[in-house]
Amino acid sequence: MLKRILIILFIAALGLLLYSVFVENIFSPRLSPKDSAAIELNDLKLKVEYNRPSKREREIFGALVPFNKVWRTGANEATTFKTNKNLIIQGMLLPKGNYTLWTVPMENSWKVMFNSGQYQWGVDEKMEPMWDPNYDVIEIEVPTEKLNTTVERFTIAFDNTTGNLKLTLAWDNTKIEVPIREADSKTNQNLNQRN
Repeated sequence: MLKRILIILFIAALGLLLYSVFVENIFSPRLSPKDSAAIELNDLKLKVEYNRPSKREREIFGALVPFNKVWRTGANEATTFKTNKNLIIQGMLLPKGNYTLWTVPMENSWKVMFNSGQYQWGVDEKMEPMWDPNYDVIEIEVPTEKLNTTVERFTIAFDNTTGNLKLTLAWDNTKIEVPIREADSKTNQNLNQRN
């Protein structure tokens, strides 16, 4: 009996080793590791979960990430955005909840979409974004900022250094900022009356 168990364990270990060598190295770190950005301001809690691809001497925007096409905003799984409070983003209401974050990089500006659809992955088998525009809650456009330094790994962060909260996305020599503020009590009251 013990001999059979040892043989089964040996075969399983050998199979795992062969899979790792020839298919996917499951023991090596991901090329685009998972990360998150979060901020808490009083009762407001915001969190983004995403994957961080690296530049690795490649041309990024307009090449690896084409201009004027929907991008999953990172790598691997779709990027998610979570808020526990209603937000105002460029004058538009984003109700509290969970969203996926999609972008359309362009030369001088980006479109940013907060989508209520939840997707297991960022792209399908044809490498097309799994984004469904019917679930876009808001879409905004923000200008790009050219950086003097190179951001090697795609980075999403929250910036509240000036008291004006922003969601920032940066990679290579490009950065965008999405202005965010918590909805005031009047906006929340109007929303509750509609529901």
